[in-house]
Amino acid sequence: MASEYPQCAKCGIDHDERACRVPGGKAPAFCPTVGMVPAVERALAKYRDPEIREFARQASIQEAEGYMHRDVKPLVRHPVKPRLQEICEFAQRMGYRRLGVAYCSGLFSEGAALGKVLEKHGFEVVSVVCKAGCIPKEEIGIGEEEKIRIGEFESMCSPIAQAEILNEAGTELNVVMGLCVGHDSLFFQHSKAPVTVFAVKDRVLGHNPLAALYTIGSYYERLVKT
Repeated sequence: MASEYPQCAKCGIDHDERACRVPGGKAPAFCPTVGMVPAVERALAKYRDPEIREFARQASIQEAEGYMHRDVKPLVRHPVKPRLQEICEFAQRMGYRRLGVAYCSGLFSEGAALGKVLEKHGFEVVSVVCKAGCIPKEEIGIGEEEKIRIGEFESMCSPIAQAEILNEAGTELNVVMGLCVGHDSLFFQHSKAPVTVFAVKDRVLGHNPLAALYTIGSYYERLVKT
């Protein structure tokens, strides 16, 4: 293994010269492409499983078809499909008919709209809100001072219940919509069907967490260069 743990985000090599993008490319000491070959080979072995291979193949095709004029050289990346369209198309490519939507109660209207769009595309939709089960927060050791509404009953978010309900419904692909940090992790862990994310929650930035990076300004520029 390389002398350091992977730090791909700190790679200073030109994009088109990196070892991860071109055979024989350049690599810093912490590059996993050249320093963690056994891990890469273990991953490749898993891709040889027919089911995983087909899933990965269709995902790669979906990625490419998200751009137009790919036959024109030099290539200028011109994305043409929003994520909602890509989710619908990918599910169709895989032959999925029953989709699950695991959403946050704070995005009820958005969850309802997502379900309608998926149904319009011919899918059977099973939707489950995070509060399903009406389990009191005390069940996981939450005290009064740790609640949102102190002094009142609060139903806990139960992403495990969401996953179990969708598992029982036999969904083939689950779509996460705005689950809280940590709750989403539990859902990923317990869902039997593969999971994709349509939207993530950011209460301050209009559910666009990248804005926190894009608005750092000159500090961000200095951070990237150091």
